[in-house]
Amino acid sequence: MTQEPQDDQSRPISRWAPPASASDVPPAGQSSRDDLVDDERDTAEVPLPGMPGPVVAPPPAADTAPLQPAPPPPPGGSLPGFDGPLAPPPAAPARPDSTKRGRVPGPIWALAAAVAFLLGVLGGYAGGVLEDRDDMSSLAGGGLDPGSIETDAPLEGDDASIVKVAATLLPSTVQIFAEYQGVEDAATGSGFVFDRNGHVVTNNHVVADAAKAKGSIEVVDHKGRRYKAEVVGRSAVYDLAVLDVPEVKELDPASLGSTSRLRIGEGVVAIGSPLGLSSTVTSGIVSALQRPVSTGQTEDDTSYINAVQTDAAINPGNSGGPLVNLVGQVIGVNSAIATAGGGEGGEGGSIGVGFAIPIDQVKVTAAQILKTGKATYPIVGASVDVQAADHNGALISVVEAGSPAAAGGLKDGDRVTKVGDVTVTDGIGMIVAIRAHQPGETVEFTVMRNGARHELKIKLAAQTENLA
Repeated sequence: MTQEPQDDQSRPISRWAPPASASDVPPAGQSSRDDLVDDERDTAEVPLPGMPGPVVAPPPAADTAPLQPAPPPPPGGSLPGFDGPLAPPPAAPARPDSTKRGRVPGPIWALAAAVAFLLGVLGGYAGGVLEDRDDMSSLAGGGLDPGSIETDAPLEGDDASIVKVAATLLPSTVQIFAEYQGVEDAATGSGFVFDRNGHVVTNNHVVADAAKAKGSIEVVDHKGRRYKAEVVGRSAVYDLAVLDVPEVKELDPASLGSTSRLRIGEGVVAIGSPLGLSSTVTSGIVSALQRPVSTGQTEDDTSYINAVQTDAAINPGNSGGPLVNLVGQVIGVNSAIATAGGGEGGEGGSIGVGFAIPIDQVKVTAAQILKTGKATYPIVGASVDVQAADHNGALISVVEAGSPAAAGGLKDGDRVTKVGDVTVTDGIGMIVAIRAHQPGETVEFTVMRNGARHELKIKLAAQTENLA
C-alpha cells in the first residue's frame, strides 16, 4: 500500500513515482514510464554541502571633502548647451558669522549619481561572477574540471522568456533508456549534458537496476540520435548518477547556476521526457526552498534531499532532467513528486508539487564521482526517528560509541532543535540540515535534554557510498 502524502509541511510529502509494470508498458514505438528502484539502505545521516551566499559589492565611498564653489562662466561667450553667460547675482551684504558654501550645479550631481549607479551594477555583476568562479575553483580538486563547466547565463535578464529558455536548453537535455528487470528500455528518464567531457547527469533511480545488472543504458538527444552510455558512479543517498557518453561531447553542456541565489516566486522551466514524451517543456515558479523531503518509496529509505519545490509539472520520466531559471541556468535536478493517490499502478501524476535536487549539491556530488567513482557524505554517527508523530525536534534514538555525535556530547533521547542556524522539527529535517554541510566541518547542535537546552559542537565525519 502506498502512503498518502501528508499535509504538514514539516513532514515529507513526496514519493517516487512507482516503476512501470507490465500493464503500464506502452505499445511499441512509445516510451515506457520512468522506473523507480529501491537502492541500498543506509541508516547514517548525511549533509548537503554548504551553499555560499551571494557576494554583494559595496557601494562606492562618498567623497567627504567640501566642494568648492563653481567658477562663473567666462565672459563674452556661451557654455555648451546654454544661450549665453548667466548674469551674476547682486552681491549680498556680508555677514560676519556666516559660513561661505559653494553650490554644486545640478548636472554634476546627475553625473555623480549615474556613475554611482553604474559602479553598483557592475560591482554586483562582478560579485556574482566571482562567486561562480570561487564555487567552481573549490570543486577543482574534487574531480571537476572548471574549464569543462559552463556557468555564464546564456540569456540576458531582459531577454528572458520560456520560449528562449526552451530553445537554449533542449539541445543540452537528453532522454535516457535503461534496462529494468532484464527488459531493455523498460526504464526511462531524463538527463542533461553536464560538461564538455562527455558526461551526463541523471537520477540514480533511473539507472540503478541497469547498473547493478550490468544492463544496457542509452541516451537520446533532441534530434533522436542514440548513444551508448556507461555509469561512472552513482549515489543512492543523493539520488544522483553520472554517465559517461563520449559522443555527446559535440553537444553544448547546460549552464549551471547556483541554488543560493534562488528566490521564492521566480519563474522556472522543467525540461525532460515525461511518460516517454521526449523534449517536453513545462513552466512554473519556485514554490518553496529548503524543503526536507524523502525521495524513496519507503519510509526507511535514506535518500533525503533539501529540495527546491516547484509547481512546474513533473511526471514519471522527468526524473533526472533539469529545472532551469529564466536566464537559462540549471538550478536543480527534477527528482520527486507529491501525488494525491494513484496507488502502485502509476496512475498518479503531477498535482503541482514537484521537487528538485539543488544544483549546488549536484556539483559537489558529481565532482566526487568524477574523481573516485563514488560519492562521499558527512555523518554524525547517530540514528534519528524519522517517523515520530510530533514535531518538537528530531528525537535521537541511538548514539554510536566512538562516533562524532558521542564525542560532541549527544546522548540517546536528546531532541535536536537546531543544526547550525537551521531550525529542526523532525528527523528528516535534521538529516537534510546536516547534509547542508561538508565532512570535516564543526557544526553547532542545539538539543533539549530533560527540559534544559544545550549547545553542542560536533565535527562531522565522512562516509563513502559503496554501490555495485
